[in-house]
Amino acid sequence: MTVTVLAVLGRGLVDPATPVLRADDLGLLRGDGVFEAVHVRGGKPWMLDEHLARLARSAARMELPLPAPEALHDLIDQVCARVGPQEHSLRLICTRGSEEGGDPTFLVLGSPVGAVSINARDTGVRVRTATLGYAVGARTPAPWLLGGVKSLSYAINMASQRWAWSQGADDVVWVSADDYVLEAPTATVVWRDGSRLLTVPSAETGILAGTTARHLLDRAGEFGLTAGEELITPAGLVAADGAWLISSIRGVAELRSIDGQPLGPSPLTADIRRLLGF
Repeated sequence: MTVTVLAVLGRGLVDPATPVLRADDLGLLRGDGVFEAVHVRGGKPWMLDEHLARLARSAARMELPLPAPEALHDLIDQVCARVGPQEHSLRLICTRGSEEGGDPTFLVLGSPVGAVSINARDTGVRVRTATLGYAVGARTPAPWLLGGVKSLSYAINMASQRWAWSQGADDVVWVSADDYVLEAPTATVVWRDGSRLLTVPSAETGILAGTTARHLLDRAGEFGLTAGEELITPAGLVAADGAWLISSIRGVAELRSIDGQPLGPSPLTADIRRLLGF
């Protein structure tokens, strides 16, 4: 049985229907906070250390203190002990707290993985490209743009996906103003070029470095491939020998079309799913 479980710092497990945020919480008012989403398998969080490290990097960039590691792990353990054997997403959420000041708000939410995410692993996704309006290297010298930070400010991400749905697509691949592929609203772009398995460089572009994508590329040798990072245009992605959106919860979603141009299927998709456990 799949269940939703909530734990809040200082309160432990609470009913998920219980209000846990103040009306003036800055995470609610301004999206001022950070989060991570972790895949839970058989009650065990997958790649938890990598996600906690990225959460710490995001929090440091936003000058936001996280709970002590032992308190954080205790909340995670409480939630994972209750979610059951089916796959869940585990959201670790830290907001700046009340507008009046005081401690940040921290909570852990375990929720069943939805059917849309699961089905995308089998059917793949059709994507539209959408510009973010700035050049590929614009975020690196501008720290206030929060390149590489997994913040709660996801309004643009969700608006992008709703636009894609209105166009008959499943998701978006963002591109820079100078026509380079960046990332998807909730996933990392990975593609195959002959004997190479590639992704977009995060340091150069300010995209969020994907934990699951990094795990995949670190094991590219198991497919007889080499791993790397480089820039690519949407046209280059169409010409690739396979392309995927890789994320912690949806897992592996093969790109089946970009702006109406068909891709795949790639024989590597099944091997990637097996390697990543999806």
